[in-house]
Amino acid sequence: MLLKNLWWGKMSLRGGVAAAAVSSVLMLVACGGDSGTSASNNDGTSDSEEIQSSSSSTKVESSSSTKGEAMSSSSNQSSSSSGKNGDGWSWDVPKEDRLNPEIAYDSMTDSRDGQIYKTVKIGDQIWMAENLNYADSVKTPSLMGKNWCYANKAENCAVTGRLYTWTAAIDSVKLATDADNPQDCGSGKECTLPDTVQGICPPSWHLPEKKEWDTLLTIVGGEATALKVLKSQTGWFHDGNGSDDVGFSALPAGDRINNGNFFDIGKLAGFWSASETDYNYAKALDLGYCSNYAALGYYNKSFGFSVRCLKN
Repeated sequence: MLLKNLWWGKMSLRGGVAAAAVSSVLMLVACGGDSGTSASNNDGTSDSEEIQSSSSSTKVESSSSTKGEAMSSSSNQSSSSSGKNGDGWSWDVPKEDRLNPEIAYDSMTDSRDGQIYKTVKIGDQIWMAENLNYADSVKTPSLMGKNWCYANKAENCAVTGRLYTWTAAIDSVKLATDADNPQDCGSGKECTLPDTVQGICPPSWHLPEKKEWDTLLTIVGGEATALKVLKSQTGWFHDGNGSDDVGFSALPAGDRINNGNFFDIGKLAGFWSASETDYNYAKALDLGYCSNYAALGYYNKSFGFSVRCLKN
């Protein structure tokens, strides 16, 4: 069985359920079509895990095929990509050129690796205006095998940051070894998270929980119009660029699903929250190219999404 998500009135498949131990189906159809990039590495999660979004309960049946097969394939760069002001994604545009030139950004330095991130104040919240690109699995063992550059190309992380599983995003190893409140959290496990989850964010920053994302959506006008305000002014497929009025500059960094395939570059931005739904699913904000509507859905914890950190 396949479970399809209904995003903004269109069908989008986010995961396959295996019909047998050695076969599964992977399909993706988002807003009239999409493409994927195959990858060989796998974080050890099962391809039979389902993915759901709270915005839909539509289910369909489909036959199975060879593991890892996708309906369509693509190169690392979207076929519609062009330059700075063009329609669609291009890896040749530096991340700085995706920021709103009319916003006065601040900056912060991650003391763990020296990387510098632009920040922006939105209402009473202070957000990173760039996706996290932290990858030290020695200092942070939770990251081992659970974070990636899009299409497994290291240079892509310099543009869109990294894609993390939810287990990595919450820094599950640190939670498990917390002397005061040890929590065995992650994929296939459910726990009682602390009020503030630093996760893999720098010191004095944390992984935002659902209510903090909801606050952001309220500040920018509510779910019906938030997506347009939060998206970057360039880089989105098929005239899907945003106004980026508040400087959040959400890039369509795509995602990685649990069989190792990368999808949706130029078409989707997904951001983890610190709020889980149950042992398999956690809340994430997803933004697409074909609508102005933004809301938090629930997604399989083994998927790879971006991380934006919020100042304490």
